[in-house]
Amino acid sequence: MSHMRDKPHQCSECEKKYTYKSQLSAHQRVHTGAKPYSCSECQKCFTHRSNFIRHQRSHTGEKPFSCSECEKTFTQTTNLRRHQRIHTGAKPFSCSECEKSFNQHSSLMIHQRRHIGERPFSCSECDSCFTIKSDLMNHWRLHTGEKPFSCSECEKCFRRKSHLTAHQRVHTGEKLFSCSDCDKSFTNKRELNDHQNGHTGERPFPCSECDKSFGRYTHLVKHFRTHTGEKPYQCTECEKSFSQKISLTCHERVHTGEKPFRCAECDKSFSRQSHLRRHQKTHKRANMNL
Repeated sequence: MSHMRDKPHQCSECEKKYTYKSQLSAHQRVHTGAKPYSCSECQKCFTHRSNFIRHQRSHTGEKPFSCSECEKTFTQTTNLRRHQRIHTGAKPFSCSECEKSFNQHSSLMIHQRRHIGERPFSCSECDSCFTIKSDLMNHWRLHTGEKPFSCSECEKCFRRKSHLTAHQRVHTGEKLFSCSDCDKSFTNKRELNDHQNGHTGERPFPCSECDKSFGRYTHLVKHFRTHTGEKPYQCTECEKSFSQKISLTCHERVHTGEKPFRCAECDKSFSRQSHLRRHQKTHKRANMNL
């Protein structure tokens, strides 16, 4: 067995050694730039045969690696191992700043950007910056007005696929995510996580511009607009824009005349709940004076 540990084949360009000559030959292509494996379906060439074989599966659709727990199949063993963590619950990638762990290294990298405040993806139309590219793409649709994800049950369209998926549960009534501390259930995981932070008091979403932290990611997003001045919600009837959707909804009632908040003491209705509460105090004061 000692010959297996010997590495008699040394690279002349660097100090690396290999047990087999074939391993040395494959390594030397790093220095020469040689790519001897050419795909007959496209123009791509590869340095290593293993990469070439893996690439060919993109043309053939072959997925030889199957999960023993479910019916899913994969083109690469690394993708299979990553998937299997869903079944085992393994989260091998831990954050050094907090106690959170992740089942993918990429998820850990994204999470760590929130600690250091890194936002490498910037919008070319405004000053907004984002921690992940998908958030930038979703933001960009605010400028273009694009809503590519449409509901098959109604006419609503959405900027994000996750928003469509969550919306469709309105039709099905499905609430997959249950709180372990109370009986409440939610249509998406983010709502559950935000709700559970209310139990623990945790505020895992810090603002990179000031010292404030938030229990809900949506609250951080809303707060961050106070720094950037971003107003993504625009009225279709006039030129006014708003930083929060609820503000746009309240404003639109100026155009529609809608007054959904009705007083139980009299027939008056109001466009805003705050106006109703202010009005109800007049009844309370009148009753106290009787």
